[in-house]
Amino acid sequence: MLIGTRMSHSVVFVAPETPITDALNLMKSERVRRLPVLKRGKLVGIVSDKELLNASPAPAASLNVWELTYLLGKLTIGEIMSRDVLTVAEDTPIEEAARIMADYKIGGMPVMRGDEIVGMITETDLFRVFLEMFGARQRGIRLTVLVPEQPGQLALLTQAIASIGGNIIALGTFAGEHPGNSLVTCKIEGVELERVRSQIEPLVERLVDIRETDLQRAQGS
Repeated sequence: MLIGTRMSHSVVFVAPETPITDALNLMKSERVRRLPVLKRGKLVGIVSDKELLNASPAPAASLNVWELTYLLGKLTIGEIMSRDVLTVAEDTPIEEAARIMADYKIGGMPVMRGDEIVGMITETDLFRVFLEMFGARQRGIRLTVLVPEQPGQLALLTQAIASIGGNIIALGTFAGEHPGNSLVTCKIEGVELERVRSQIEPLVERLVDIRETDLQRAQGS
């Protein structure tokens, strides 16, 4: 899965000369938390809601509220924006974007096609991918097992599920309790919970968790 398939294509942006009060209003109306800054169509910076909310004219200690509001209205994006912008290309793997965002503790990045900005990838987009990976919006049996870190273990598991008529709609592997094993989590439809349990339990080191997921209950309806 590449960034271009999961990014937000509609890019809301501002210019360096945009007053920060206008940028805050834009963020509120568009429900975004960061804005790329473009000058003559080129990316020159980025600004977050935290930077806007923390912005203040200096010196401000002796100003009254009216003077402060006036000066704040004259402050522009170009004066507070971050100029060193981390970006990714649209053909970047989604997990690479997640790694960059986690390592640098940022909530989103512009997506580039050469020098042109074509989208934004945000933590919200990554959460949607996470939901897809776990089949969180689909009913089924959610199974988590601990298996030996050996070739063929995943095939053994999936074949066993298929043999009882189960359809795997999501599957992920994760680090186990030590280097010799792995955790496998999958979402299965088309088969009863107890049949999955009896089929899988003898094949794994440990059945960690098995449950039916109720979409209506998860949505609070």
